[in-house]
Amino acid sequence: MSPAQDKQEVRVEVGGRTLRISSLDKVLYPATGTTKGEVLHYYAQVAPTLLPHLADRAVTRIRWPHGVEDSSFYEKNVPLGAPSWVRTATVPTTGSRGTSRNGDSIVFPVVDDLATLTWLVNLAALELHVHQWTVGRNGRPRNADRLVIDLDPGAPAGLHECCQVALLVREELTGRGLACRPVTSGSKGLHLYADLPGRLRSDDSTALAKEVAEALQRRHPREVTATMTKARRSGKVFLDWSQNAASKTTVSPYSLRGREQPTVATPVTWAEVEEGAEDVEGLRQFRYDEVLDRIAEQGDLFAAG
Repeated sequence: MSPAQDKQEVRVEVGGRTLRISSLDKVLYPATGTTKGEVLHYYAQVAPTLLPHLADRAVTRIRWPHGVEDSSFYEKNVPLGAPSWVRTATVPTTGSRGTSRNGDSIVFPVVDDLATLTWLVNLAALELHVHQWTVGRNGRPRNADRLVIDLDPGAPAGLHECCQVALLVREELTGRGLACRPVTSGSKGLHLYADLPGRLRSDDSTALAKEVAEALQRRHPREVTATMTKARRSGKVFLDWSQNAASKTTVSPYSLRGREQPTVATPVTWAEVEEGAEDVEGLRQFRYDEVLDRIAEQGDLFAAG
């Protein structure tokens, strides 16, 4: 395909909005030949399941304009030239003067409809990351409504060890009156989410997650670390409690990942995690086509959890 053909645009109607979609045949995942058109199709199909989990949350994107084997960049602010109908939230920042074109605030997009989702994905935003708090009707951030703990394995530990540690985290959270649901990260590990019975300041939810991580580190020092120093993670599972900070984000359930394979952050059952804890091949990361099949068969496990 010539560069001119690659940039060819088509106009599509999405939710009553007219969008210009370009480069549908561009390969974004060379290892599998997955094209931008296939990525857009995935997000269109998963949208009814994904959008409720993006609702009222500011979205940070990671974009791969030339595919996952090339460079990527994080984008928080709404890009210049955004359609006027895209909902936004202006979020104050601390100590960020000079880092944003908006001074001490960031203007995030809020993805609450298929048109906005399609517009972002057309910009090669493969990964969608969100905070643990939502924005109110006035566009201002509210306190956190959920807790997340990211289980990140240090080689040679992998998803098998993450599953074993996830069962320990579940027990610890249950003891604190919190039920959690597991999501494979689409990368190496697992994310565990727990809805909070009442909203908490991000500092308080971070402190709670850190307390859980450090308690498990004390009781299981060979398997668990709560220390961010990478040199101390070898063969252990790092319980990253820091993603509850107000400025931090976690990849959304059902988002693609910018990995070699087009894997997805995939909600799973506790039975699958238990199987993964018993068998080194009992659980793996899932591709986007498998995720659509799972939704058709099992519904939205993240909502059901």
